[in-house]
Amino acid sequence: MKLKLFSTLTLLTPLIAFPAQAENLQQVQQLVSTRQCQGCELSRAGLVYANLQGADLSGANLVQANLTHANLSGANLQGANLAGAVLYGANLNGADLRGANLGGVDMRDSYVQGINLDGANLQGTVLMGAIGIPPEYITAEDYYRWGLAEDQQGNFSGAIAYYNQAIGLKADFAHAFLARAASRLRLRDMNGALADAQQAEQFYLAQGNEQGHQTSMRFSQGVQAAQEAATERPRRGGGGNFLGFLGGLASLAVRFLLPFR
Repeated sequence: MKLKLFSTLTLLTPLIAFPAQAENLQQVQQLVSTRQCQGCELSRAGLVYANLQGADLSGANLVQANLTHANLSGANLQGANLAGAVLYGANLNGADLRGANLGGVDMRDSYVQGINLDGANLQGTVLMGAIGIPPEYITAEDYYRWGLAEDQQGNFSGAIAYYNQAIGLKADFAHAFLARAASRLRLRDMNGALADAQQAEQFYLAQGNEQGHQTSMRFSQGVQAAQEAATERPRRGGGGNFLGFLGGLASLAVRFLLPFR
């Protein structure tokens, strides 16, 4: 059974408040020196850039541990509790995370080729930008949400790349088409923006989404008006107003889409 990811893009801290406590330095030293720490108490441990390749951390308590850029390739983390841990940029290639608790874990930009996540809790796990994610753990909705996040950061090309993947998994994903139209418009690709908006318009209509249909239709009409205005602009001037119009049109679509992350 496929696991459903709830990739909350703003969730970079755990949902549950854990009591403050110092890390267990003796067991941290044991882990670093022997890489054998089954069932160890390592909550809140600072293991940034630690070389833990092939380490046995099965059943370990790593709640809120900082494993940023750690090397955990081939590590055994079966049944480990990593709730709220930071694994940003970590190397998890080939790691065994069967049955692990990854609730609220930040795994952005990590390397996860060949990772085993069978039975793992992935609720609230942030996998945006992770490299090598097994496809069965990613949905079209995940890619769509990541695209919106990139759009909000001004990375419109990156947003389009995510929307492409969302559409590849779900060919009638109207939200993704409209979102891609907005990003394409930001990049002044008016033909691509118009094509996407018109496709979204058709899908929304077929799916009975009147608000989406009306929004995408207004967007299409705005792009067509912008294309006509572009031919007049060299004679009439008003470049600033023209660019402002395009930005406002893209913002219209994004404001409609944001609640559907």
